[in-house]
Amino acid sequence: MAERIEQRLEDRIPELEQLERVGLFTRKEIRAVLRKATALEYKIQRRALRKEDFINYIQYEVNLLELIKKRRARIGYSFKKDEIEYSILHRVHSLFNRATGKWKDDVQLWLSHVAFCKQWNAKHQLSKVFSTMLAIHSDKPALWIMAAKWEMETRLSSESARHLFLRALRFHPECPKLYQEYFRMELMHAEKQRKEKKEFEQAKMDLGEFNYSEEILNGEMARIVYRDASQKIKGVEFQLAVLSIAKLFDFTQDLQKEILESLQARYADDPLTWDYMARRELELGSPQPTEHTTKQKKVSEMAQKEERCCAVFDEAVRTVPTEDMWKCYITFCLERYNRKTNSEQLKQKRLERTLSVFSKAHESNLLSEALYKQWLQLLLDSSLSEKAVEVAEAATRHFSQSVETWHMRLQVLIQLKRDDVTQCFEEAIKHVESKGTLPLWTLWVEWSEGTNSKEDTEALFQRSLRATTPPESVTMKEKYLDWTYRNCGYKKVKRLFTSLCENRPFSLDFFRKMIQIEKEQESCKMLHLREYYERALREFGSTNTDLWLDYVKEELSHPQGKPENSGSIHWRAMKMLQGDLVEDFVSKYTLLQTGHL
Repeated sequence: MAERIEQRLEDRIPELEQLERVGLFTRKEIRAVLRKATALEYKIQRRALRKEDFINYIQYEVNLLELIKKRRARIGYSFKKDEIEYSILHRVHSLFNRATGKWKDDVQLWLSHVAFCKQWNAKHQLSKVFSTMLAIHSDKPALWIMAAKWEMETRLSSESARHLFLRALRFHPECPKLYQEYFRMELMHAEKQRKEKKEFEQAKMDLGEFNYSEEILNGEMARIVYRDASQKIKGVEFQLAVLSIAKLFDFTQDLQKEILESLQARYADDPLTWDYMARRELELGSPQPTEHTTKQKKVSEMAQKEERCCAVFDEAVRTVPTEDMWKCYITFCLERYNRKTNSEQLKQKRLERTLSVFSKAHESNLLSEALYKQWLQLLLDSSLSEKAVEVAEAATRHFSQSVETWHMRLQVLIQLKRDDVTQCFEEAIKHVESKGTLPLWTLWVEWSEGTNSKEDTEALFQRSLRATTPPESVTMKEKYLDWTYRNCGYKKVKRLFTSLCENRPFSLDFFRKMIQIEKEQESCKMLHLREYYERALREFGSTNTDLWLDYVKEELSHPQGKPENSGSIHWRAMKMLQGDLVEDFVSKYTLLQTGHL
């Protein structure tokens, strides 16, 4: 092993000598490079190889290349690249090849090699990397697409890109993304040929030796790809994706028409088809605005386009009366309403249209829970409070088991300061199962605190502890403790804490809150703090190192504390803590003893 390492280090000597001779590095820096390289070489020549060692070596070489690049720019020296950079580049490629050969399944390693090749313009090497990577990771369509794009965009080789896509489709015959990118590539190839032909014609050159097929120039290859894909891939999403790609090219009108006809024929009942057809009205029939086009005329044209879109949507909800179809219609209306406009008339028209569509969907019983929430928000923003109350009530009738819907209705009533808030809370608790009612109880006690008497709020807290599930009652205990301290004082909260400790479960914050309350008192007693810490440690002592450390700190810093107790607390912590927490505790305890924590 030593001989091999010596040989590899000797191979570096010519480049290091050149670096020193041309003044890029000093002799001291050359020695530092050699020492570091020796250490890195030994690590990658061991019997038990580690991926991190190869990554560190590669990173060091890359950093060295970047440093050389900066030094060259600084002194204005651009010669001897063959003897210096190319030697390092060759070594990095060799390291990457060894690493990817050893850890073939690590895609990130392969991609790092690809990125390195692109950064240093190593086209020949990158071609080899892609070839080897795809042979091993042929099951990943994204890698095929990456390789084909590089062939098309960097090497300008449409033939190689097409060959890669065809190979990829043999492995993934039903991959929508592959077909989309293959379709795009063929259109890019056609556009490239059209530009070439145009330039030749403008230069009045003889096109005899160049074979520009009219079919390819018109995107016939892309049409073949589309037709093949349509037979294998079902779903309107793919059709729309392909159509959006075709629209990027100005010579694909016939192709777009074919895709659109196929979309309407095969997916006439799909909400996404109708959604696309409706939104398409915004693009159709829009002449280019001139300098003399008035703002009023622009607003009028936009209003007409939106009316045409809504006419299509109206037909859509009659033809396909589903929740998803109404969702598409409402989403469109909300998008138009949220668009900025200086015309108050257009803004009002959009609002009225949106509210009307919400009402129609509600009447059809096809409005989802999420859309009810959006409807409510829109009504509140528009100061239509009475209608908001009606809609909130209707939502809870449709989704009587939903905590979120009841929460939404209650928030509306509280915001509008209605008298029937308590009645609505009672109704909500009656309809919803006990599990998951925490948001309702939290909202209720928060509202009660600002509205009702202390006695009523306390009774509500007591009731919530009985009504919620044990895990949810933990949060209510914390809130009860906090509310009692703020409203009833220290003595009451101490009695409450003792009472609440009789029923599990607890949270760590519950105990920490009581500890904080005790520390806020003028006569803070260590005896009480010990009681709270001991109670907390019984529940969380096996899983929380910070609790033990805080206990130790308290004994060391409190006027009534006993520093001699820290030893016994340490011993107990070592016994109770589990797994890696012991090591974590020991390191933190050591820092505490030395005054670094």
